[in-house]
Amino acid sequence: MSWTQRSRTAAPAVWSFVLAMIVLGPLWGNGYLLLRDAVSTPRSYFTDSALGTTDAAARAVPQDGVIAALSIAFDGGLVVKTILTLALWLAGCGAAVMVRRLLPTTTTPALLTAATLAIWNPYVAERLLQGHWSLLVGYAALPWTVTAAITLRETGRWQGLAVCLAAAGLTPTGAILAAVTALVVVALPSDVQRSRRVLLTALLALAASSPWLVATAVSGGGTLGTDPAGVAAFAARAEPGLGTLASLAGLGGIWNADAVPATRTTHFAVLGTLLLLAVVAVGLPPLWRRRRNPIIAALAVMAVLAVVTPALGATGIGLRVGEWAAQDVPGAGLLRDSQKYLALAMPFYVLAAAAGVTWLGARIRMPWVPAVAAITALLLALPDLVWGVTGKLTPVEYPTSWNAVAEELQGRDGDVAVLPAGIFRIFPYSGDAPVLDPAPRMLPLDVLQTGELIVAGGSVRGESSRASTVEKTLLDGGSAAELAQLGVGWVLVERTTPGLLGESADTLDQLERVYADDELALYQVPGAIGTTEVSPASYWIVVAAHLGWALSIVGGLCWGLRRR
Repeated sequence: MSWTQRSRTAAPAVWSFVLAMIVLGPLWGNGYLLLRDAVSTPRSYFTDSALGTTDAAARAVPQDGVIAALSIAFDGGLVVKTILTLALWLAGCGAAVMVRRLLPTTTTPALLTAATLAIWNPYVAERLLQGHWSLLVGYAALPWTVTAAITLRETGRWQGLAVCLAAAGLTPTGAILAAVTALVVVALPSDVQRSRRVLLTALLALAASSPWLVATAVSGGGTLGTDPAGVAAFAARAEPGLGTLASLAGLGGIWNADAVPATRTTHFAVLGTLLLLAVVAVGLPPLWRRRRNPIIAALAVMAVLAVVTPALGATGIGLRVGEWAAQDVPGAGLLRDSQKYLALAMPFYVLAAAAGVTWLGARIRMPWVPAVAAITALLLALPDLVWGVTGKLTPVEYPTSWNAVAEELQGRDGDVAVLPAGIFRIFPYSGDAPVLDPAPRMLPLDVLQTGELIVAGGSVRGESSRASTVEKTLLDGGSAAELAQLGVGWVLVERTTPGLLGESADTLDQLERVYADDELALYQVPGAIGTTEVSPASYWIVVAAHLGWALSIVGGLCWGLRRR
């Protein structure tokens, strides 16, 4: 391998790691990621919730099972930090690998530009601030999925694609993103083997999604429709000075106005969007000349649809269609945060950026000049992504009370109900933004949560009917016998967060307090506790799906190493 070839491989990898650490540096301090939807804890457990066998939607499957498995040997906070850092690093590396595959004459400076765009953009920043660290694993898998799908088309080798799909399948949304990308590439006209390869890709995608699909089939969680109010609440949002379409085109527009970098809350968002789109636009003419390449054309179409579809979904007609689907189409809740699927635009964006830099560099015979200009433009377009999105992505330390309660519950029976009501908390140690209650991932028993979301002053109903019944019983001051009949063995009161308590004091007076300090109080429900566990057969079917998913990653990686 020549020095030039080595630099084309090593330089994007090194640069991607540097960018990933610039973004995530503060997160590597002592403590745990606790920001909005992101909850990492010292140890997680194989509860029914972690495996997705409760009546709630299996949104964190197999993610929670993976963390539970790894946290047996490693600190859970370190596991999450490592996975997130690898995701950003691999997003940049994957972008460079994909560009090299589709544009073989691309220069090293152009590959660095592609890696920069894959890591340094509003989509990444907003999902970090929303706490969607595992979604970024699926995002990072997309350029690798394109490359692996090309390999399947050209050689018939499918193992690499199996790894990409399974890795993206850490969350249901990631599995969908990668499956769509792979099927788009594989389904393009090629040869007489196309039908067989499309079928193979579909089967691999199903295998990658098997943990949450099987868990949903076993438990019925999330199959009865979701609250239609969530469609408008989670619709893509226009940023200052930009319409919804332009915000999405600039890889922004998340529904939560509080989960955006400061510069995207002002008219600076217009400048940032223009800079990013300028880098992409320069590459459109050279890519247009390659429009006969079906893969490049397909990625372009996918990018357009990824931008336009969420924009249409935010219109009056789009919202009405979404509300109908939420009520009547099982699983439509996966689509309500439509801006997530903007990730499908990333492969074409990085391809265009690399093509433009290569083209300009060849014209002026100075390949580094346009690359430096493009990378600078991308960095300036979002200056506050630096250092944990200007310090917002920092770890927290949990009070020792959590460890004490977890030890008290080890080996016990019954589920845990929590007070105050709701699933979001504002602790003194968690900052100003509401965070998901860490109890479900911190405690060794199932913690009942309704899944109800408070969004933009309104509420979006959750799917767990049993948890809703338990919560209502507590707030109404119901009896201990009612809790026991519902399978509740414990009630945890989180004392340092605001929230609704209702008449729960009447219920707590009937329980035995087994632990209390300034942070937490744990009560035991007396008497025989009702059984709510899934059948052993269903449990082992779900476990088998998780193991099959894990083996597809390990087996594919071993195959790849053996080939090398």
